[in-house]
Amino acid sequence: MGVDGLVTSVDLEPFAQAAEALVGVAIIPVSACPVELELGSYALDDAGALIETGRSTEALHVPLAHTEGSLTLSMTRGSTAAGTIRTHVLADRITRASCFVCADASEAIELARWVEAELPAFQAWLADSDDTTLSRHAKLREVRTHVVGPMCHVLWRWTTGDAVGPNMMTRNAYALNMGYVMQRAPVKPERAVLEANMGGDKKPSHEYFGSGHGKTVVAEAFLSDSQLERVLHTTAVDLEALSWAGTHGAVASGMQSVAFTPATAVAAIFAATGQDLGMVGTSSMAHGTARRVEGGLHASIRLSGIEVGTVGGGTTLPSARDWLASIDCAGPGKVYRFAQIVAGAALCLEISASAAMATAGSENFFKAHHERGGLR
Repeated sequence: MGVDGLVTSVDLEPFAQAAEALVGVAIIPVSACPVELELGSYALDDAGALIETGRSTEALHVPLAHTEGSLTLSMTRGSTAAGTIRTHVLADRITRASCFVCADASEAIELARWVEAELPAFQAWLADSDDTTLSRHAKLREVRTHVVGPMCHVLWRWTTGDAVGPNMMTRNAYALNMGYVMQRAPVKPERAVLEANMGGDKKPSHEYFGSGHGKTVVAEAFLSDSQLERVLHTTAVDLEALSWAGTHGAVASGMQSVAFTPATAVAAIFAATGQDLGMVGTSSMAHGTARRVEGGLHASIRLSGIEVGTVGGGTTLPSARDWLASIDCAGPGKVYRFAQIVAGAALCLEISASAAMATAGSENFFKAHHERGGLR
């Protein structure tokens, strides 16, 4: 196919359902990082709470699509030093933050109290509806309100199965807003806004850093003193000192994330596996910790809102499906596994990059970027 002199030999038909105005494809090199993970298996109970059903340890090669020199080597170095990384899924919620504009604050308060009390009725209304535009996979789990002036912000919180879920929850939230709240509320809002930015969809926010937006995952590892010296060429004392300085630097700048470079790992995995790249910012919101313990260092990272899917969207594209399959994350029943792999890989890069920065004068960090940083 030729477009203005540009030619691609790739068959575009499999890509046609994923994007409009299709003219070609972008090819990004994919490398792989070996990682050993202790993964939890999870299911949701009827109320939407996570239940851990088992744990297993396995070795994987995580696909990374990127053009950043030293990224794969650095992540592999972190993985080698960490050994087995343990991961835990803490929560699963995705939020559509709607807003109802009322005549004044008193009406907004009245509406907020009614909305929060109406949750069981909302859930029943969605379940009983014969509206074919609704998603049956998006389950309303909680509703929370926030009144400011005449505005009643409503945070509809959902689970969406193995899909990321923004389209699902958008359809269902719109139905609730227009078909239920606007029709039945004890006060008549003047305006309904489907997404009013309180949560910060695709934008890092304090709200999502705390409450999560997607899968909330913790990854942790023990780094022995011998591994720190042999593989990372640093010490637990130096890494803890870096963590102290970096945490205070983050606080001073007002960062919501307190971590080194999680977005790099998240973006590379997302690009390889057909995830929504607009969600890298929120999916890489992280809180890293480093603490000296007997014999070494305990390192962890908490990613509060990993927004991933193993069905639908870009995961249906040929290469994305193949890379997901390579780590046994393609199709239904795999989303919690995939979220944990993302977190584990991110911790590997955090460990290596932090170790490079912790050397005297951050010399190793400088050398990595000087030697593999491309143009001089």
